[in-house]
Amino acid sequence: MASIFWKELNALFSSLIGYVVIAVFLLLLGLTLWVFPDYSILNYNYATLQQLFDIAPLIFLFLIPAITMRSFAEENQTGTIELLATRPISDFSIVLGKFLANLMLVAFALLPTVLYYYTVSVLGSPPGNIDGGAVLGSYLGLFLLGAVFTAIGIFSSSLTRNQIVAFVLGIFLCFIFYWGFSFISKMPGFIGNMDAILQKMGIEYHYASISRGLLDTRDLIYFLSVSALFLFLTQFSMERRKW
Repeated sequence: MASIFWKELNALFSSLIGYVVIAVFLLLLGLTLWVFPDYSILNYNYATLQQLFDIAPLIFLFLIPAITMRSFAEENQTGTIELLATRPISDFSIVLGKFLANLMLVAFALLPTVLYYYTVSVLGSPPGNIDGGAVLGSYLGLFLLGAVFTAIGIFSSSLTRNQIVAFVLGIFLCFIFYWGFSFISKMPGFIGNMDAILQKMGIEYHYASISRGLLDTRDLIYFLSVSALFLFLTQFSMERRKW
């Protein structure tokens, strides 16, 4: 698995993909937090990074499928997936190695945003007047959200040889699992019956819960379970070639 991890990570940073992804992510967040008046921190009367954690899932919705779309689609298109399969390594190890490499890129994109926390903390009155526990919980929730989106993107890439199709499918599945259940729960037929259950099936509910700074094991289990589900589905998709 380690060889696959380093191979994928090197492929991401030996080209412009990794650097472009990090630059675009930080640029969009920077414009949102400091320039756009509706979200600008400078227009708020208290020190908070809530705007970052509100807009980041929307950026991830497009950015992570763009990262993961090549993971298996490119291998399938060029035929190198067959060479990869002949290595003395299990299919799940291949999937896990690719998943961890892409997730590491997401972590690298998040790391520079710690500077935003420091800036807001310094600008607070008095300095340091910011809820560190809530910020830490929000960062954990955002990382776990990135893990789920990465697993979904890897799965989407395993279903096709076309990277554009993998990108669009990844966006669709990420949207459904993040906002879809919440939208369905508000339909007339579900209000008062299954609306609470449907909301808890969606990522948005658990992301909002963990972003409040309260670490609930149910939220952690949800994120880990959904990530594991899509990784196993990716493994199942890979094994189709043996049938």
